[in-house]
Amino acid sequence: MSFRKDSDQSVERRIKRRLAKYLLDLLKAQRPTPQVKAHGGYKLRDARSGKIVFGEKGYEFSATLEDIEAWLDEEEAKLHGTKQ
Repeated sequence: MSFRKDSDQSVERRIKRRLAKYLLDLLKAQRPTPQVKAHGGYKLRDARSGKIVFGEKGYEFSATLEDIEAWLDEEEAKLHGTKQ
């Protein structure tokens, strides 16, 4: 077994903490298709409306954890009026 600096589980926990401030849920594919396994596996849902806000570009669960973090960084920069 190899150990990465940030395992997917720890990255998921960190992202979930950040998303909670904005009432967004991180969803993970439970039965990933080959396409999802190749790239993706996650999407974001607005907890209030149930609408998907990110991660369905072309197919369901199209976002990776890196995609989610980058999207969240951009959204937070917009809210705080800073550029990244």
